Amino acid sequence: MKAVVTVTGKDVVGIIAKVSNACAEYHANIVDISQSVLSEYFAMIMVVEIDQIAIDFTAFVDAMEALGKENGLVIHTIHEDVFNAMHHI
Repeated sequence: MKAVVTVTGKDVVGIIAKVSNACAEYHANIVDISQSVLSEYFAMIMVVEIDQIAIDFTAFVDAMEALGKENGLVIHTIHEDVFNAMHHI
């Protein structure tokens, strides 16, 4: 199973490191990543495998959101099933 993680906020040094370290801490494997900086704004989308995460998925979502709040970012984590349903016509 996979999840889509989006990260947005003001660009500062270390955003990718903090988010990827959190993924590693919870055993979420990053399989794809795209990031961009537009002026002073940072945007990143990651696809992570969640089959082996060390905590419940809801707790992972909450932990990533908390990481965002601690760092002035908005981090959303959406299960691939929900993401696919949202984008299916």
